[in-house]
Amino acid sequence: MTLTSRRLISLALTALVATPLAAFAQAQRAHVHGQVRLEVAIEGPTVVIEMQSPLDNFTGFERAPRTDAEKKTADAVVAQLRAADQLFRIDPVANCKLGPVTLRSPALGLGQAEGEASEGHADLDGTFAFNCTNAAAAKFIDVGLFGAFKGPRQIDAQIASPQGQFKRSLKRPAERLAWSK
Repeated sequence: MTLTSRRLISLALTALVATPLAAFAQAQRAHVHGQVRLEVAIEGPTVVIEMQSPLDNFTGFERAPRTDAEKKTADAVVAQLRAADQLFRIDPVANCKLGPVTLRSPALGLGQAEGEASEGHADLDGTFAFNCTNAAAAKFIDVGLFGAFKGPRQIDAQIASPQGQFKRSLKRPAERLAWSK
C-alpha cells in the first residue's frame, strides 16, 4: 500500500468517525429552557467551570434586549455572572479565589458563543476560572444559580477531578454539587 493510499484511507476513516461524533456533540448541546449545563475541571491549582445555558434562563428573553428595562435586566445578569465567586462557592478547603471570567452571548454583545442558535434562541455561555491553593482537595461546589435567577430548574454537570469523573444533576432548590469516590 502506498503512502498516498494510506492517507486516503486514514482521511476516510477520520471522516466516518468524526461525522457521528460531531452530530453527537451538537445533540449534547441542545437548547433546553430551564436547563443549565456545567462542565467542571479540577486540575493543578485551578478549578474551571464551563457553563452553557439558554439566555432566557437568566434574562427572561432570548434575543438582544429591546427596551430600557430589558437592557437593565441584561446588565444586572452580566454583573451577577461576573461575580461568579458568589454563584459558585467552592469547598473552602480548596482555598479558591476567582480568576478570569469570560461570558459569551452575541445577543448581549458578549463575544461569540459556540453554536449560537438563531435570533429566537440565544444562549449565554461562560467560563469561570478559580485559582486555588489546594484545588485537588475540593469535594463540592455550592451552586447559587437557582437562588439568583428564576429560569433555571435543572443543572446537569460533568466533573473531572483528581477523585475521578462524575455526572451529577441538581434540581431546584438543591445547591450542592458534590463528588467523591
